[in-house]
Amino acid sequence: MPLRPSVLLIALCVSTSALAQPVEDLRDVMSARAYAMGGAYRALGLGAEAVLGNPAAMALFPAYRVEGTGAWDANQKEGLLGISVMDASMGRLAMGLDYHWVSLGRGGARSSAHLSSLAAGLPLSQAVMLGAAVRYLRLSGESRYANSVTGDFGLLLRPAPNFMAGVSAHNLINTDNVELTRYYSAHLGFLTQQFSVAADVRADFDSGEKDTFTYAAGLEYLVGQILPVRAGYTYDGFRKVSQLSTGLGFISEGGGGLDIAYRHDLGAGNGRLLALTIRLQLQ
Repeated sequence: MPLRPSVLLIALCVSTSALAQPVEDLRDVMSARAYAMGGAYRALGLGAEAVLGNPAAMALFPAYRVEGTGAWDANQKEGLLGISVMDASMGRLAMGLDYHWVSLGRGGARSSAHLSSLAAGLPLSQAVMLGAAVRYLRLSGESRYANSVTGDFGLLLRPAPNFMAGVSAHNLINTDNVELTRYYSAHLGFLTQQFSVAADVRADFDSGEKDTFTYAAGLEYLVGQILPVRAGYTYDGFRKVSQLSTGLGFISEGGGGLDIAYRHDLGAGNGRLLALTIRLQLQ
């Protein structure tokens, strides 16, 4: 084969392989509180982001929550806007609805994703909770397109009042989209009135040649019952990048308030993400 066609063929194969690589973009959609805790939030059930995490966690605490979140990465030029509504105060069944618009990529490679989720959580007892979610993604751009429906399933155990442990499976319906590849999560949480700590590991066994793991850990300390201080760490197994995060919040008398977070990529990463969430909660 002549040299020039051979080089073009190799380049095409490499570029196609790069486009087919799984990405963490839509797995990285969460609230400012979760960003500040390094993405370790699935076991705690303290926010409406449970709709996107482990839907079983929605049944942990009876409350009606509305949250609006905006985030922007100044270096990556990517961001999101979202609103979440969750009701765990009317009967045993907790319901949640989430919508996020996510801007991905740069220039001609930029895509817009519309991610919608409907979830339910049911406590079988005080110690065992189940949850499921249906998710719809519509994504469009010059290099990426998706119009797909998939689903999640979660299990959460509460063997002690302050301790939670859970597992969840995500994107169980195969859509052949790299944005919705199947992955699994195992998570732990410990929670008191003033202090909480959480850990989360995500595992992807299907997308790449090797199993890919993402690790997250975070903590929160409540100062004076109104000012939560947070910190977290994430290792992104897809990009091989470590991330440090921190954040503050304000809790009003009724349980609402706002949260801010900043996440900084270390080493080869150059992400600089800032997030804000406004919360309304009714017991």
